[in-house]
Amino acid sequence: MTAYDDLMAYDHDTQALGQVAGRLGWDQETVMPRGAAPQRGEEMAALEAVLHARRTDPRVGDWLAAIDVAALDEVGAANVREISRSFERASKVPADLATALARLTSTAQGKWAEARAADDVAAFLPILAEVVALKRQEGAALAAGGDIYDAMLADYEPGTTGADLSAMFGALRPGLTELRAAILERPMPKGVSGTFDETAQMALTAKLAQAFGYNTEHGRIDKAVHPFSSGSGLDVRITTRTNPTDPFNCFYSTVHEVGHACYEQNISRNYLLTPLGRGVSMGVHESQSRIYENQLGRSRAFTGWLYGQMRDAFGDFGITGEDAFYAAVNRVSNGYIRTEADEVQYNLHVLLRFDLERALMAGDLQVGDLEAAWNDRFRADFGYAVDKASNGVLQDVHWSVGLFGYFPTYSLGNVYAGCLHEALRKAVPNLDSQLGQGDTSAATGWLRDNVQCYGGLYAPRDVIARASGTAPGPEPLLAYLVDKFSGIYGL
Repeated sequence: MTAYDDLMAYDHDTQALGQVAGRLGWDQETVMPRGAAPQRGEEMAALEAVLHARRTDPRVGDWLAAIDVAALDEVGAANVREISRSFERASKVPADLATALARLTSTAQGKWAEARAADDVAAFLPILAEVVALKRQEGAALAAGGDIYDAMLADYEPGTTGADLSAMFGALRPGLTELRAAILERPMPKGVSGTFDETAQMALTAKLAQAFGYNTEHGRIDKAVHPFSSGSGLDVRITTRTNPTDPFNCFYSTVHEVGHACYEQNISRNYLLTPLGRGVSMGVHESQSRIYENQLGRSRAFTGWLYGQMRDAFGDFGITGEDAFYAAVNRVSNGYIRTEADEVQYNLHVLLRFDLERALMAGDLQVGDLEAAWNDRFRADFGYAVDKASNGVLQDVHWSVGLFGYFPTYSLGNVYAGCLHEALRKAVPNLDSQLGQGDTSAATGWLRDNVQCYGGLYAPRDVIARASGTAPGPEPLLAYLVDKFSGIYGL
């Protein structure tokens, strides 16, 4: 066997163990008994210790040094690139720090859930301060004298810096705030009314998942406090949530997570349990979830089909006609929750978090001042006050589990989705006639063939540029939003 063969055989087992760790996380969010949290923290810490040891094993460095990358094909070179990047990053983080972070964040996740349920910020901030302190240590180790936040971003969007994102978001923000202000001066479309049986919601959500191509032979749908997708390859699971008065929360959370899941399910099976066998970045991942949810799922054509499905499932729910239903699905209204925000305001929620977490990592904002900073920024951006902590600083799970650098990939994904949607419309000119029948196969097939199948083969921005034919920028997203919402609101 060659050094490359030895490296790939070793990495195969590391990838498999990583999937086991992910499955423990899925279990914790869905069916684990609440009282098991302390033990789960120890289990996660023990597994992380094993994974960290494997990722930093000196043999990995020896194999990498012995490989002639120039003699490899494109896939082989990409595998070496990704293993090398992982090895270099993991080697910079002390094993005891990696283990401590796994143990602490598992515990902090449970503390966050309890604090969120009780609207008790004070109960969460002490352990969040511990998480921030350890993440800053990790970031300093990774940055090696460079920018801590940039080092954290590299875990989610390789090749992107905080300065890059600030420039992109700076170009995006004025158009969003202008469009939001114009819309909120117009009469708000009527929303749905009534109570929506939660069993019926889950039945329709399963139908939606199937309509968008989710393969339940290799996945399942469960309920969780915070919807998410987990796994890759042959085992890709999603969660959703129900609200008896807001069925869209369930339906569009599901479609969103199906976008993530289909990305993972549609990666070439040749890459299974290799570094290329998962989504290349969270920004590209989010482009799939957002284009499924918004440009496809909230389109006039698809909502026409969904209207009929909802009438069949729930009878009269206060909306008459497909146009009125389309407007209801795309209502722009004041709200606190990022995951429930409309397309126009969603990115403003993300930009708030991006700025706050950069300040936390830079040491310019202390955890004890985080709630006040959040509330001040929210009032400035949205024009009204946060009413309770679960609608404010406690609403997201990300910081409790140490995912600093993750939030901006949501807006980056929206920018990528705008570019992909523009190219998709050109490639499939009769798209609306198909979506109107509940048939997404042309759209999802184009995304499979142009984005998803490649997994981690290409760098994130290269994936988008290859599919859309141009370097990614915010202009297509803004043009889409202005066109769509001008039509709905008569601007």
